Amino acid sequence: MRRTFLKALGAGWLAGCCGLVVAADDFPTRPVRIVIPFTPGGGSDSVGRLVAQKLSDAFKHQFVVDNKPGAGGSIGTREVAVAAPDGYTLLLGTSSTHGINPWIYPKLGYDALKDFSPVSMLATTEYSLSVPASLPIRSLADLIRLGQTTPTNYASSGNGTTSHLAAALLTAYSKTPFVHVPYKSSGPALTDLLGGQVAFMFDNVSVHLPHAQSGKLRILATTGTQRARVTPDVPTLIEAGIQGYEMVGWFCLLAPPGTPNAIVNKLNRQVAKLLAEPEVLEKLRSVGNEPFATSPAETATYIAGQLELYRKVVEIAGAKVE
Repeated sequence: MRRTFLKALGAGWLAGCCGLVVAADDFPTRPVRIVIPFTPGGGSDSVGRLVAQKLSDAFKHQFVVDNKPGAGGSIGTREVAVAAPDGYTLLLGTSSTHGINPWIYPKLGYDALKDFSPVSMLATTEYSLSVPASLPIRSLADLIRLGQTTPTNYASSGNGTTSHLAAALLTAYSKTPFVHVPYKSSGPALTDLLGGQVAFMFDNVSVHLPHAQSGKLRILATTGTQRARVTPDVPTLIEAGIQGYEMVGWFCLLAPPGTPNAIVNKLNRQVAKLLAEPEVLEKLRSVGNEPFATSPAETATYIAGQLELYRKVVEIAGAKVE
């Protein structure tokens, strides 16, 4: 009896393993959903849609973008954390969802490290500090002088987002009482920035660059330690006088926890190939992103390091969900 049971158990285990292998070999056999936890039109959306298009081409099955905004990206992120671990639901993770939110939201609903299977990093990005071209602000020094003498407001794409944290960090370092005006997403915040209803905003360089090129915005500074490739004439915040200021965003591809390694590795290999394509390199770099391919293990290590870094940034900035 016991021998028969063990034989049956072994056969079942073997069939299950073979099933996973076959599933990984055939993957995907139907459309794959990539959840982008932010509204269309932002920096995350542009990266996610490019990756989805290229994966669709490579696998001959649609990788469909599904925008699920809200709570600084937490709503869409939570959805993927509890999705079936079969590779058919993926997440465009960001420095907001996996760097900032764990320190901002007291009831986040997911663990940034335990509740996901990392696939690969995708790109890093710097943020730009921009003002409406209609305002007579031509430098960071001008903006700080204005903020220290007159109530000066700034837009963000929501409480606890990277745009909020970047400005809160500037407020802390410059000791200037800038006034935070949170929006539900980047789109309406950008609209009011362009219209002059707010004095400044931080966002991905890719979001502000087209408007700066058309003369509607003026980029005063960027947030990295070196000047952005696409704005070589624009100083970093450090060069503009804010010593110690550094904030770099990033994008990654994640799967639900427990997704078979064979599927994760298959996706990882394809992501590495697409990030090496000249067309993809050009598209990402033209809007201020730097391609960044990693193994699943390297992705996990990077996110863990960034999570600790952002803990310190949040502490310095004093940012919180209001």
